[in-house]
Amino acid sequence: MLLFLVLLISEVLTLVVLRQHFYDRSWMSYYFCIIAHVILSIWLWILWFETVTYNGIFDEPDHIWIMLNLTGMVCAVVFPRILLIVFHFSGRLIRRKAGGHSRRLTNTGLVLFIIILTVLGTAALHERFNVKTENYSVKIKGLDPDLNGLKIVQISDLHLSSFYHQKDLLVNVMNQIKAANPDLVINTGDFVTIGWRESAGLDSLLSIPEGRYGKFAVMGNHDFGTYDPFFTEADKDNNVLLMNKFLKSSGYKVLNDESAMVTVGNAKIAMIGVVTKGSFPKIIHGDLTRASIGTDSADLRILLSHDPNHWGKAVKGSTNIELTFSGHTHGMQIGIITKKFKWSPAIYFYPQWNGLYSEGRQHLVVNRGLGVLGIPFRVWMPPEISVVTILSE
Repeated sequence: MLLFLVLLISEVLTLVVLRQHFYDRSWMSYYFCIIAHVILSIWLWILWFETVTYNGIFDEPDHIWIMLNLTGMVCAVVFPRILLIVFHFSGRLIRRKAGGHSRRLTNTGLVLFIIILTVLGTAALHERFNVKTENYSVKIKGLDPDLNGLKIVQISDLHLSSFYHQKDLLVNVMNQIKAANPDLVINTGDFVTIGWRESAGLDSLLSIPEGRYGKFAVMGNHDFGTYDPFFTEADKDNNVLLMNKFLKSSGYKVLNDESAMVTVGNAKIAMIGVVTKGSFPKIIHGDLTRASIGTDSADLRILLSHDPNHWGKAVKGSTNIELTFSGHTHGMQIGIITKKFKWSPAIYFYPQWNGLYSEGRQHLVVNRGLGVLGIPFRVWMPPEISVVTILSE
């Protein structure tokens, strides 16, 4: 009801602003703005109506897609409309004695509207699918010669409903990974946003890339059905079973607080994986001690842990695990990434939010994910494929 009132009031007041600002000055500008306003409003109200009248299963991908896009339209259209309204009527308040409104303030609101709509529109239609390959070299002291040059490709946070109408783009990403000829393919979780139904029929796509020595995955907190308001505990347990089945049919060895040994020549790699449950800020990490049993004899230990904060809390300085892979942060889907500078508000929640981090002989790679969560934007924060090459120090 609150959203309906916000949409309705902003709709009416925006029309008032456009009439008061343009009608007596330029009919052409007025009617152009009205047409643009109506087009945006039609799409906005369609999304709102489909969301509030939906009576299907909550974690169906089309429902998640609609909710995602409604949130996006609220950010890209409703929020700048509110800014325009505030600027315009502030101008009327300032000029209440002289009459009229401050054209400068209203024009400022219009410029902000156009900038926000353009930036977020580009972020939704282009940047969220503009996948970048990031290459990292990790030097391991005393590395077995048979592991020198080992290539690992990591992806994370697919949130498969993000690709509900763009499955061809997901296929392109999988083909890029396959073309890299990786020795290992790993995925650090959050395959879905709400529940297992988002993954239906996509195992054949995720099966496209293969690793010479295998594919490994862990489940992220979204993979446990935490965010479905209608899931009972039995539903959550069933969700876990179905997600494990989906990952196995996609070619992954799923590491649920366990490890697997990989043989490369005469060397052995311990692939260790812990589950991640809960929701921010109460993230629950799996049992690393249990997962690490039997891995001391390995020549290289690799941990898959969805949340990068786990590295600082339980891995770094506390274990003999040389390399950890994480995701989870998405880089907050907004920030700045250049060759010399990188920043995101994610840093205030995750000190290690994207890229390669090293301390002593231990290393962490944080992938900023492929999908989107909450809003359908990536503002200067492109999705990522991580290619990690292991080298001897």
